[in-house]
Amino acid sequence: MIPDSNISSPEKNQPKNGKVPSYYLISMLSILFVASVLNLGSHYGLFAINSDVLMIFRWVAIASIVGYAFYKKSLTTWILISMIVGAEFGHDLPQIAINLNVVSKIFLRLIKTIIAPLLFATIVVGIAGHSNLKQVGRMGWKSLLYFEIASTIALVIGLLAINISQAGVGVVVPEAINQANLPEVAVVTGADLILHVFPENIAKSIYEGQVLQIVVFSILFGIAVAMLKDKHKNPMIRFTESLAETMFKFTQVIMFFAPFAVFAAIAYSIGHMGLDILFNLFKLLATLYVSLTIFLLGVLLPIALIFKIPVRSFVKAISEPVTIAFATTSSESALPVAMERMEQFGVPRKIVAFVMPTGYSFNLDGTTLYLSLATIFVAQVSGIHLSIDKQLLIVFTLMLTSKGVAGVPRASLVILLGTAASFGLPTWPIYIILGIDELMDMARTSVNVIGNCLATAVIARWEGEFNPIQEETNKS
Repeated sequence: MIPDSNISSPEKNQPKNGKVPSYYLISMLSILFVASVLNLGSHYGLFAINSDVLMIFRWVAIASIVGYAFYKKSLTTWILISMIVGAEFGHDLPQIAINLNVVSKIFLRLIKTIIAPLLFATIVVGIAGHSNLKQVGRMGWKSLLYFEIASTIALVIGLLAINISQAGVGVVVPEAINQANLPEVAVVTGADLILHVFPENIAKSIYEGQVLQIVVFSILFGIAVAMLKDKHKNPMIRFTESLAETMFKFTQVIMFFAPFAVFAAIAYSIGHMGLDILFNLFKLLATLYVSLTIFLLGVLLPIALIFKIPVRSFVKAISEPVTIAFATTSSESALPVAMERMEQFGVPRKIVAFVMPTGYSFNLDGTTLYLSLATIFVAQVSGIHLSIDKQLLIVFTLMLTSKGVAGVPRASLVILLGTAASFGLPTWPIYIILGIDELMDMARTSVNVIGNCLATAVIARWEGEFNPIQEETNKS
């Protein structure tokens, strides 16, 4: 049985034999990596090794890794290993793997049922339970300031990365690009962006998964509850507290299904795309992954150090939601568990409930970096030279248009198409990007989750209410 998803004590998760199982896992992963390299070389004629032998070799290593997961008894370990097994399954049995998408969709649907009641309950308790409306306003401007600085830096890094790599220069464009397969999206105007923030019907907002609208409604509802007399306010607070606790328990139950969903999502991705797509447009993929890594190490890590966030404990706390986001390519799927992990990490629930869902709309660092990179890529593929001042204007435009549209279906595509049209760029090169968009989405979604988790800790430290877990202190 897969264990409880709660972060348990170090003693509970530590194997009896100390570090031996960790070395064992590293050995098995090394064997699997060597087998994959040999398989790749054999595929391109560099080695003459029977593919069946290599497949057996890989599955023996994977079976040993699964045995480690049984020994480790950790949900995070199960999720990570499910990614490895899913990738191998999708590569070896693509005909079956392409039918597994329904499993990950079941998980996403179950997660979506959690989001609205969880956000409503935690935000209302955070506001009405403390009746500190000044703090709500203070957290609001601090969060928006932090979000704007982080996302702007992400945009600039994406711009620099694509100009350095020139990933779109020299790309061989297919003779006929099937533009009919390019999803049609409605044009989003400035007025639409503003109206999108405010709910017209809360039931409709919940049905459509409009996170920002749910947050706005919950904040106003919490303020209204805070203004009530105690005889009316206290029952509502008790109800929302009970609802919040219930939804966190609900999340724990759903998380038992997470390893199967992750396995299915990765298997489906590899099965229907194939590994060859890694070599088509490899330069673009590498540019995105390298620039996101630079953003993590050059921006988010220094922010964590400046605000004295314990990095090792933070990485352990976010590993589970980030892995889920990577596999499912959905920030939404990681939102409930990320909120729970950050509260366990030491961030007060009222701050988590306010900052995390707000960041879901205003602090998508990975997505904003991708948008600046993809826009210039479209120009490079089209052979259009953009001057520095025009590129900076694109960045400024993306600073505005990339905010508050997380609930819009295919939000990044909406913004990318709109930006291309605004600056006279053709939209047909976007079809080329869509071919590998899922692989790109894995990376940018993971960074979105990391950035929002860090934002909650930063705001908590800024408010003087951060109480990190003591694991790292004890180890030092």
